[in-house]
Amino acid sequence: MSAVRRKFGDEYQAVGLARCSARRERQRFVDKNGRCNVQHGNLGGESSRYLSDLFTTLVDLKWRWNLLIFLLTYTVAWLVMASMWWGIAYLRGDLHQAHGDAYSPCVANVYNFPSAFLFFIETEATIGYGHRYITERCPEGIVLFLFQSLLGSVVDAFLIGCMFIKMSQPKKRAETLMFSRAAVISQRDAKLCLMFRVGNLRNSHMVSAQIRCKLIKSRQTPEGEFLPLDQCELDVGFGTGADQLFLVSPLTICHEINSESPFFCLSQRSLRSEQFEIVVILEGIVETTGMTCQARTSYTEDEVLWGHRFLPVMSLEDGFFRVDYSQFHATFEVPTPPYSVKEQEENLAQSSLLNSPFDKKTRREQVCPLDCVDTTGEKNKLPVKLQKISLRKEGLPQRAPRMSSSNTEKTSSTGDLLKIQEMSPIYDGEDSDDRMQLKALKIKTKALTQSTRDLESQKDFPSMGALEVKLEDNFPAKL
Repeated sequence: MSAVRRKFGDEYQAVGLARCSARRERQRFVDKNGRCNVQHGNLGGESSRYLSDLFTTLVDLKWRWNLLIFLLTYTVAWLVMASMWWGIAYLRGDLHQAHGDAYSPCVANVYNFPSAFLFFIETEATIGYGHRYITERCPEGIVLFLFQSLLGSVVDAFLIGCMFIKMSQPKKRAETLMFSRAAVISQRDAKLCLMFRVGNLRNSHMVSAQIRCKLIKSRQTPEGEFLPLDQCELDVGFGTGADQLFLVSPLTICHEINSESPFFCLSQRSLRSEQFEIVVILEGIVETTGMTCQARTSYTEDEVLWGHRFLPVMSLEDGFFRVDYSQFHATFEVPTPPYSVKEQEENLAQSSLLNSPFDKKTRREQVCPLDCVDTTGEKNKLPVKLQKISLRKEGLPQRAPRMSSSNTEKTSSTGDLLKIQEMSPIYDGEDSDDRMQLKALKIKTKALTQSTRDLESQKDFPSMGALEVKLEDNFPAKL
């Protein structure tokens, strides 16, 4: 690890951080700390819905408002209840009477409002100093005491429960989950990938940690509809299970850019003019509390570095693995094609077509059909001269047409063989086997050509028997 730092550390860290600091600021949909920059306005009569879920509304408030509501609720409740005790004493005339054996008040030793307030506090907090107490000759005081006990229990349960839920929320657990300040695009396993890094600063694990990515980008549909801040899912291994994280050390999350990716047409040049935002959502269960925690961050187009890779942070020490978080955000440059995946595939297809050999048939493929030609359909395709000879004698025996048609087929095949003979010099790179077959075909061609010429020279037939004899005399030895 030290050798890697000596080789790459300073200069590559400068490259990664200088690029991020030079980015231009623009309005974000989600801040780097995970806060969503969305405000709801013009609710009208829908604001009453917040009161229907008062507990959640109080929990969602900021801490300063929660503390203010907590203090105001208890202060007002205490003042109201103290006023009720003072009102009972005032109506009974206990404020102007001396409390003793001759006179039994509703609440002993309550002479003014401060004493009534202290009596309520002692009763509510179950302190019970014993100096102020309620007597049995005050039924209205007994009813008020019961009401005070019930109301105090409800207020305590509501406010203390709200504060407990507020304090136990796992939002602060997300503060110990780190995301890299920039995302990078480089090749991994010969594929162009979008990558970013995530880490856990605590020793306690995130159970069932799962990561998701959303691409926020405005677009217009073919029908002309404009979709502001349209959300598109980025595949980070949902099909392979790579989105399920074992987050005990920093991990590099990878999104493969392919034909199904929204970045299929993204190149290094178009990255400078694009406007998008990548929202990363990490969810998991806090091991210590069992509550679900969610951490969020985002990357704009200025925070995506083309042709960079993250610097390694893991090193093997004596008996354990050490993570150096000082290099967590550091990147270094690597050779990366500046073209999009679409352009690379098109260039690869064009080069494969240019480099492919000329699609041609071998002589064997061209000669073999000549030997396997079905001559049944060519019996009536006689040359003109043979057709004239056959028409002179209508009563010619069946043998002569058979012989003439067979000779005609040989004449036709002879012409094809002559064409092949003319085309043969083009393919000089064939093997010796093909050359031997061509020589044999040339010899057959000459014999068939000679026999055809002899057949065409016999235009006049003195008789049917003489024609038959002449045709038999002029046939080659094979026929």
